[in-house]
Amino acid sequence: MDCPSDTVFILEDVNLFFGSVPILTDVNITIRQRSITSIIGPSGSGKSTLLRTLNRLNDHYPTFRCTGLVSYCGNSIYDNRNGSVDVSRLRQDIGMVFQKPCLFPTSIYENVLFGVKRLKLRPKSEFYEIAETMLRAVFLWDEVKDRLKHSANELSQGQQQRLSLARALACEPKVLLLDEPTASLDPKSSEAIESLILKLGTRLTVIFVTHHLEQAKQLSETVIFLSDGCVCEWGGVDAIFSCPDKIMTQQYLAGHAS
Repeated sequence: MDCPSDTVFILEDVNLFFGSVPILTDVNITIRQRSITSIIGPSGSGKSTLLRTLNRLNDHYPTFRCTGLVSYCGNSIYDNRNGSVDVSRLRQDIGMVFQKPCLFPTSIYENVLFGVKRLKLRPKSEFYEIAETMLRAVFLWDEVKDRLKHSANELSQGQQQRLSLARALACEPKVLLLDEPTASLDPKSSEAIESLILKLGTRLTVIFVTHHLEQAKQLSETVIFLSDGCVCEWGGVDAIFSCPDKIMTQQYLAGHAS
């Protein structure tokens, strides 16, 4: 789906619930195309829930409820749930990589191509080239090129996370959601993923959750700060980190200063 304007997401008066429990209230934000946005805030502030709202992954929870407008490329994605919104296509456009690598019990090669084959995005003759291109993109090719048929479970956690990224990118998303993409990873893998985020931000919309404020500061253009069940503050990275408007933001940043 091509967005008619520079804005990819608009959230207006959005409220998120699990059952009767409000997780986030009165969310009003916009996210531009081809930009990098970080979501920061205390544990339990709703960061992952907000992220998963953008591609309707919270639908897997029976008690989840969303009110207000969540618009992707000018189209409301929560109008109803009776089939008018093509959720599969939405998730093809909006890929996601989770905090813990989620791989299939098959080879490295087959993991990269899983979505490509399932969605029939490319002919079989292009599969090897796609696998190589994606593995190079996540700085993994040189480490696995001689064992593509080996089980993905043989890889280290950092390698598995980069493989998850390669699989997501192979589906040619327009938006990439990353939930704590470098949590518990070795320095080499963390550096590779951070370099990739910066590179991807020139052609995709990247939105990532992080507890590492220095990572948010170095990688993102826009920062969303969640606290006490709401978007406490959001805006340009320099403004948020240099002169935040809200006392709550100031206190959080001061308490997490390196």
